[in-house]
Amino acid sequence: MSAAQAPKPVMIKRLVCLANSRKPPQGRCVAGRELPGETIGGWVRPVSARESEEVSALERQYQDGSEPRLLDVIDIPLLRAKPTGHQQENWLLEPGWYWVRRGTFPYDNLGLLAEAAGLLWINGHHTAAGVNDCVPVEYIGGINDSLKLILVRDLQLHVFMYYRRRVQAEFSFSGVRYSLWVTDPVIEDTYLAQADGVYNLDASYLTVSLSGPYLGRCYKLVAAIIGRHP
Repeated sequence: MSAAQAPKPVMIKRLVCLANSRKPPQGRCVAGRELPGETIGGWVRPVSARESEEVSALERQYQDGSEPRLLDVIDIPLLRAKPTGHQQENWLLEPGWYWVRRGTFPYDNLGLLAEAAGLLWINGHHTAAGVNDCVPVEYIGGINDSLKLILVRDLQLHVFMYYRRRVQAEFSFSGVRYSLWVTDPVIEDTYLAQADGVYNLDASYLTVSLSGPYLGRCYKLVAAIIGRHP
């Protein structure tokens, strides 16, 4: 894969990476806020041309073969906007070009990117294992975004068996309690290697994603947990 073998992309967008989360079947969901010049832009989620839109390891790698990390500032080649339903942030990536790391976004500046307050979309709907963790598809029509960065100060991670061993984040935001599945692979690897139980974390930024429809619901997922030492 080389730039010389690929057509010139329509554009390069520079993002701060705020999620590189697990996405079935074997790919990732990468997302971040655009950094046009000295300003801060909106959310961008690069997606592939495959039906499930997951980003493969080859499609998201740097030239040295390494993986994008949270808070990396990345130049990503994109072909065109590809909004789908409430996931208006989606952009079709150019798979023939390497991504380029340009630096690191300061953790202390994340407050500039975070939501001050508010609901995580629509609340009041729960799965058997979660709290305020889904939106029925019949309510999704009025939603036109699917990514939020929030700061939480009471984060707990629960590791337990639910069909398989999983990690769930429990926290409050704007006075509302949430229990959401974690899809951050670094957090999963770290905590699934430990015993089942409850783990208290320091104040952390969470990237929360609202999934596409699945079995009549769209699910709220913690796509990234960004601590002071991510």
